[in-house]
Amino acid sequence: MTTDQPVPNPPADDQTVEQQARRRTIKAFVGLGLAALVPVSVWRWVRSQPTRGGAPQPLLEAHKANAKVFKGLIGPGRLAPTFPLDMAAKPARVNGGIGLTPAMPTDWQLRLERSPTDSQVLTMDDIRALPKHEEVIEFKCVEGWSQIQHWGGVRLVDVLDRYGAGARTGKPVSKTDPADRYGYVGMETPSRGYYVGIDMASALHPQTLLAYELNGEPISANHGAPLRLLIPIKYGIKNLKCIGRIFFADQPPRDFWAEQGYDYFSGL
Repeated sequence: MTTDQPVPNPPADDQTVEQQARRRTIKAFVGLGLAALVPVSVWRWVRSQPTRGGAPQPLLEAHKANAKVFKGLIGPGRLAPTFPLDMAAKPARVNGGIGLTPAMPTDWQLRLERSPTDSQVLTMDDIRALPKHEEVIEFKCVEGWSQIQHWGGVRLVDVLDRYGAGARTGKPVSKTDPADRYGYVGMETPSRGYYVGIDMASALHPQTLLAYELNGEPISANHGAPLRLLIPIKYGIKNLKCIGRIFFADQPPRDFWAEQGYDYFSGL
């Protein structure tokens, strides 16, 4: 007849190994938990900070830091990629309609304000009298979509030079001393319901157009008729439709989406 024998305790060395394995497992879970909590705690801290336009101040400061980097890259030699004409597509999407109501005035004119006390009204005939430029570029939206499109119009710098705008002395802004130039260009729709602020370097970029054609045809109301900003080195939120007013400032003019917490620079 046999009897059950007690199971011997594991050797001390085995106990040590088991305990170490258990401690390591616990430490691993604790470490993973802490790692998961760090982003949460950081985000909670960010959300607890003062806000402007619904965006926490730390995010706005990050926008400013990004802008400093990208501003250093702006220049005549840094061009947005261009494409063959046969790659251009019929725009499948309308990039926003804020500021386009009420409908475009039948007597549309562009008010160009050289200074608070000096302005001029331009018609489409005045715009079309300047050299025409065409570009096949990739239009990019902050929502994540993009499309290759064919635009035609006049370079913004040509308009400014022709009408003595953008520099305090009234000299051609493209050739004058940079210290004489205003720092920013502001633009608004006729209703003033949508508005943007553009740094002067981006405004003077050779690919920045006041566009009046899309795919060889006059642009439609949905796409900003009769004249819109086309600036390939920035996201679509800066490409103001139906421009009614252009003015200049040394401080950043008001900007619709920047007031909602988006990046003021919005460069690519």
